[in-house]
Amino acid sequence: MLNLLLRYINLMVLTIAILIIISFSLAYVFPGDTLTNISGIVPQSNEQRVALEAVFKLDRSIFVQFWYYIENLISGDWGVSSSSQISLLEEISIAFPATIELITYALLVSIFIGIPLGFIGGIWHHKPFDFGVVTFSVVSYSFPVFWLALIFITIFSLQLGYLPLSGRVNFLYDIPHSSGFILWDIMLADIPDKKDAFKDALRHLILPTASIALVTTAIFIRFTRRSIMDEMNKGYIDAAKSRGFTTKQIFFKHGLRNSLLPILPLMAMQISTLITNAMVVETIFSWPGIGNWIIQAIYQRDYPAIRIGMLVVSVFVVTLTITIEFISRAIDPARDKFQRGAV
Repeated sequence: MLNLLLRYINLMVLTIAILIIISFSLAYVFPGDTLTNISGIVPQSNEQRVALEAVFKLDRSIFVQFWYYIENLISGDWGVSSSSQISLLEEISIAFPATIELITYALLVSIFIGIPLGFIGGIWHHKPFDFGVVTFSVVSYSFPVFWLALIFITIFSLQLGYLPLSGRVNFLYDIPHSSGFILWDIMLADIPDKKDAFKDALRHLILPTASIALVTTAIFIRFTRRSIMDEMNKGYIDAAKSRGFTTKQIFFKHGLRNSLLPILPLMAMQISTLITNAMVVETIFSWPGIGNWIIQAIYQRDYPAIRIGMLVVSVFVVTLTITIEFISRAIDPARDKFQRGAV
C-alpha cells in the first residue's frame, strides 16, 4: 500500500510540475508584453517598468524567475487581472466554487440515475426495459451539450416559462458570499425569505445541471450495464445458480459489489469531461463559474487570468483524477495486479 501511495504521489507531483512549467512559459508565448502577461499591470512609465521587472525578477535569469513564480503560487500571490485589476486569487475563489457546485450536482444526478438504470438493464438484458435504457443512453450520448442547453432554454424557459435561463439566483435576493456554494451560502445567510431564495437557487440549478448530467448519465448507464452483464456471466455465478441460489440473491451478494468496482475509475475519467462540458454550459446560462470566467478572459485577452485559470483547473482535474484512481486501486488490489499482468 505504501509503495502504491508513493507511486501516485510521484505521479501527481510530476504532472503538476509539468503543468506549472507550461503555465510559466505561457507568459512568454502569449502575444504582447511579457511583463504585463505576468503581472497583469500595464506599465505607464519607464520607471514603473523597471520597478515591476525588479519585483517579478524579470531582470534575473529564467531559473530565478521560475522559482519566484513557484513561490508566488504557493503564497497565493497570483497577480491581478489585466482587465479588472482585481486579484486573480480573489476572482478564482469566487468563480471556482460555482463550477465545483455545478459539476458535483451533475455527477450526483448521473450516479443516482445512470447506475441503477444500468444495473436493471444489465440484469434484464435483451428485454423491453433494457432496449428502452439502451435507446435512452445512445440518444443522450449523441446530443452535443451546447445543443441540449439551448433546447432546454427554448422549451422550459422561453416557451413554458417554468425555469430561469441564466444566473445562480434572482437579483432580488442579496446572498452574502461565504463559501461560494450558493445553496450552502443561503442556508448560512441571515436574510429574509431564506426559503424562497433556496427554492429560487434550486430552480436556477436545474437546467445547467441537466445539460451536463445527461451525457454523463448515458456513459454511466452503458458502462454499468456492460459491467453487470460481464459479471453475471462469470463462472462463479453459474456455480452459485447450480447450488440453488436465486438471481436476486446472487446479484446482491456477489454481482453488485464486483460490478461496482470498475465504476470508481470511470468517475475519475469523467472529471475532465464534466469540467469541459461545464465551461460550455456556464457560458450559455451565464453561470458565474471558472469556465465562463476563463472564456471571458479569452475574449478580453486577459493573459494573466488565462494562464492562472488554466493552471488551477488543470491541477484540480489532475489531483482529483489521481486521488480517485488511487482509492480505486486501494479498494481493488486485484485490478492492479491484473492490469500489470496484462501489460
